Amino acid sequence: MTYAVERAFAGRRVLVTGGAGFVGGAVVGRLVEQGARVTVLDDLFTGRADTLPTSVQFVEGSVTDAQLVRDLVADASVVFHMAARNIIASTKNPRDDFETNIGGTLNVLLAARDSRPDRVVYTSSASVYGNPRSIPINEDDPLVLLSPYAVSKLGGENYCNAFYESYGLPVAVVRYSNVFGEGQRPDNPYCGVVSKFFAAAMAGDPLQIHGDGEQTRDYTYVDDAVAATLMAAIHPRAEGEVFNIGTGIETSVNALAAGIGAAVGRDVEIRHVDRRDIDNIRRRVVNIEKIRRMLRWSPQVTLERGLADTAAWLAREGERAGLGTPAGGAPG
Repeated sequence: MTYAVERAFAGRRVLVTGGAGFVGGAVVGRLVEQGARVTVLDDLFTGRADTLPTSVQFVEGSVTDAQLVRDLVADASVVFHMAARNIIASTKNPRDDFETNIGGTLNVLLAARDSRPDRVVYTSSASVYGNPRSIPINEDDPLVLLSPYAVSKLGGENYCNAFYESYGLPVAVVRYSNVFGEGQRPDNPYCGVVSKFFAAAMAGDPLQIHGDGEQTRDYTYVDDAVAATLMAAIHPRAEGEVFNIGTGIETSVNALAAGIGAAVGRDVEIRHVDRRDIDNIRRRVVNIEKIRRMLRWSPQVTLERGLADTAAWLAREGERAGLGTPAGGAPG
């Protein structure tokens, strides 16, 4: 049986925590397109409310506010719990990371245990794998927690599993791997490497690579991540499961930098600088056979096409801001 995402959310009340952020905002946009009645809870630590569709009910607040979470979850038939402190903020402030990523997740699950939505989808991270023993990484491979962020995201996963087993709460977990694309704004100080590289390339500045650049990641285009996330919310086989979301393709940071140069149509200067505290994972590429087999999902956007689409979006954003296309930028 095929599960049609485009018909699954029409008229349904959906709560998205962290829905004013990069991936959360993309999920919200897709839900609105499909006729969902969406409420977004976001504390705007990194998110922007002005990027949300006007039909969305926006509530500025935190998942650490248990009563607010309870009130909002009670009105939703599907909950996408995407609110989190990211890896950079988590490393700087582990206590805030704990209160938001673990405490906030517990608040969502306690509220859902009482109100019984049809599904709770929790967005986790491939950071929980650390430095893997083998490549590609399977969902049941050993986990090596190398950052406070990885600890808190896994803590959220474990709570999801415990609530599924103890209370029969219908949950599904997706582990994202380096999501990038349209909507990831370079002016956000916590944005990912792809967005930072684009900002430098379009400004004609050197692309700064921490370390030798041979560290690898599995870069996932945002549209693919959104499609997988929505599928996890509707497919019966997703309940109680954890899924890798990636491409299964390993790409070095040096190769990424070259791809971004090609996307903006110019030669880019590479500058290697000292590695950071968070640069402690050498290789990462995830195995996506489980979600391909169980949910019939597979990525549709290659890295080359994703980078080209991102460059075009950034150029359009620059034109809207009255800046024109950045030097060397791709045409809109």
